Amino acid sequence: MDDTQQRIDDLVKKNRVVLFMKGTAQFPMCGFSGRAMQVLNACGVKELTTVNVLEDEAVRQGIKQYANWPTIPQLYVNGEFVGGSDIMMEMYQSGELQQLLDA
Repeated sequence: MDDTQQRIDDLVKKNRVVLFMKGTAQFPMCGFSGRAMQVLNACGVKELTTVNVLEDEAVRQGIKQYANWPTIPQLYVNGEFVGGSDIMMEMYQSGELQQLLDA
């Protein structure tokens, strides 16, 4: 595992809820990242770690390899990959995301 993959792995495993996104929680820099933040806010997530992939090209590319998922944002809960904004929205609408976050 190279340094970037190790950094990503540490972030995912040491934080309960991690969102790799474009921009910040306060200023998302794309619609999908904005929607992901809206969903997490609607779920009342308090302990959230966000990673702005626009600040680090190695992380931006590395996160795609880490989960074998081609797009950003990417949500991780309790060290497990959940999905991107579309999956988050579907899980939110079914109540599944709230259950996962409350567990």
